[in-house]
Amino acid sequence: MDITPLPIAGAFRITPRQFPDDRGLFMEGFRGDKLAEHLGHEMRIVQTNISVSSRGAVRGIHFADVPPSQAKYVTAVSGSFLDFVVDIRVGSPTFGEWESVRLDTDSRVAVYLSEGLGHCLVALEDNSTAVYLCSQPYNPTGEHGINPLDPRVGLDLPADLEPVVSAKDAAAPNLEEAAAQGLLPNYDDCLALAESLRRA
Repeated sequence: MDITPLPIAGAFRITPRQFPDDRGLFMEGFRGDKLAEHLGHEMRIVQTNISVSSRGAVRGIHFADVPPSQAKYVTAVSGSFLDFVVDIRVGSPTFGEWESVRLDTDSRVAVYLSEGLGHCLVALEDNSTAVYLCSQPYNPTGEHGINPLDPRVGLDLPADLEPVVSAKDAAAPNLEEAAAQGLLPNYDDCLALAESLRRA
């Protein structure tokens, strides 16, 4: 399993080793001990989510209050996605920037994003299914969103894809509005949370 940091601190691309034979294939989908070597602590998994999406479905940009926020480990089990990690941490050197990783059932790559980062998942095929491992349970009062079509963020969606955005995400503030409303995580608070997890 290869774990590679993305240019946004706290985000990683995880590429598993696949072992095919005449029965199919076998692979390790998650290794908490290997991930901990990069995080400095083990990811605590308390909830798994499964989303099934039609082509063009856009889920996000979502994030949660820090603390406790919610780290995520995301992979595709059918179909394919573009997974966007968005740095919405006020004060971060890469604030407002994003990285994308293709998730599919050929490479079986996964993405890890730490607490405080924004997340958006875009389905490239019908019946695309993603599995999320989450470090905290869903907390509706602490969950927020940024409009995924905000031109300031400028997510690079495929030109031939018609985005399908939920009413809730379409009504979400843009990045500038979310910052003005005090909704965004603070980078120093995220660093402090990461340090507390390492000491736990």
